[in-house]
Amino acid sequence: MPIRVLIADDQEMVRTGFRMIVDSQPDMEVVGDAADGAAAVELARRLRPDVCLFDVRMPVMDGLEATRALTGPGVPDPPRIVIVTTFDLDEYVYGALRGGAVGFLLKDGGPALLVEAVRAAANGESLVSPSITVRLLEHLARPPAAPAPPHEPLTDRELEVVRLVARGRTNEEIAAELYVALSTVKTHLGSVHRKLATRNRVETAAWAWESGLMT
Repeated sequence: MPIRVLIADDQEMVRTGFRMIVDSQPDMEVVGDAADGAAAVELARRLRPDVCLFDVRMPVMDGLEATRALTGPGVPDPPRIVIVTTFDLDEYVYGALRGGAVGFLLKDGGPALLVEAVRAAANGESLVSPSITVRLLEHLARPPAAPAPPHEPLTDRELEVVRLVARGRTNEEIAAELYVALSTVKTHLGSVHRKLATRNRVETAAWAWESGLMT
């Protein structure tokens, strides 16, 4: 089955461009598009896409609010949301990733990066534009308020997996580095998400940096 993608951007030219890029891939299809955040939320709830590409600045409801509406606590089976915007302001980056987005791209990143981000999101991975990754990690490395402790202690192997996630490794890379099966990595990640109450890899990576695990 192809990856089903929903596009939301207030500029018709951008929506058309993204649709052409996505539909040109043999493993993807655009199932809908919206010009504002409220319409995007309604479409996402009705069409159940695998991945959503949301701009930040949209009328009626912005992309960050739309993301929180679709991926907030208690939302069953939330879609994977990638923010694609012209603005790499820190408050947008952190707001998007804290709100539940699994990726953050700049519109000048090019078609290849957009396609890679859609595939990564569909596979449960995260992708952040290289130009803001270092800045993001520097922010997470600063001494913040202590994060909430895990509901249950993480095992040594789970801590290894969390460290590798925080370093940006994919599931396949983690499996190769730890000499375990890919299914084992996914099992460990599922346990980590449950214990840390994190919804995605970005939140897990943030916990690793904020808890001092990476220092």
